[in-house]
Amino acid sequence: MPYITIKNLGEDRFEEKKSEFIGYAKRVQNEEEAKEFVNEIKSLHKQARHNCWAYVIGSNMNIQRYSDDGEPQGTAGIPILEVMKKSNVTDCAVVVTRYFGGVLLGTGGLTRAYIKGASIAIKAAGIVEKVSGLKLSFEIEYDLFGKIQYICGQNSWHIEEIEYTDKVIVHILCEEAISEEIENEIVEVTNGKVIVRKSEEGIYFKEGNRLFVQI
Repeated sequence: MPYITIKNLGEDRFEEKKSEFIGYAKRVQNEEEAKEFVNEIKSLHKQARHNCWAYVIGSNMNIQRYSDDGEPQGTAGIPILEVMKKSNVTDCAVVVTRYFGGVLLGTGGLTRAYIKGASIAIKAAGIVEKVSGLKLSFEIEYDLFGKIQYICGQNSWHIEEIEYTDKVIVHILCEEAISEEIENEIVEVTNGKVIVRKSEEGIYFKEGNRLFVQI
């Protein structure tokens, strides 16, 4: 089920032949949230000539909507949508606001401007992967801690938290797909002198080699 979405609320802007373009991108869970975001940006820029938008929802990108908001047909909404599709970004809404500067851009110029507006908004938001993951906890004696640190470092397994009590408990958030590999490797390196606990599977955001419950 891994798929790509965005990390934060993104915003960026540029000027093209006296027209100001402001791109916004936001992660959304469903169409209702996407529509709320579009309306929020429209309310923020009531004086703007156009607030063009698109959104993609679902792990298989099955919901796709867009609007040219008064721009010539095909010059705004579809270009914004295509930027998301080419980036494989879903659960995302993008709005590109235009304050008209008095100079016509032509259909080609408009298309390029809205592509740029969507691209810089998504770049500002940052891209992350959404994956199925879980937390593995390993309870060991202190003299085995170095071995676990070493093998995690060698495999780029991020240690999320360490508890120091009469034992050491190492917590690792990992993708479900590699959880068995991690467990087996640590059991082997400790010669089975480890207590392993697993959480239920959940949905996490992945950035680099690290998982996050929420960003």
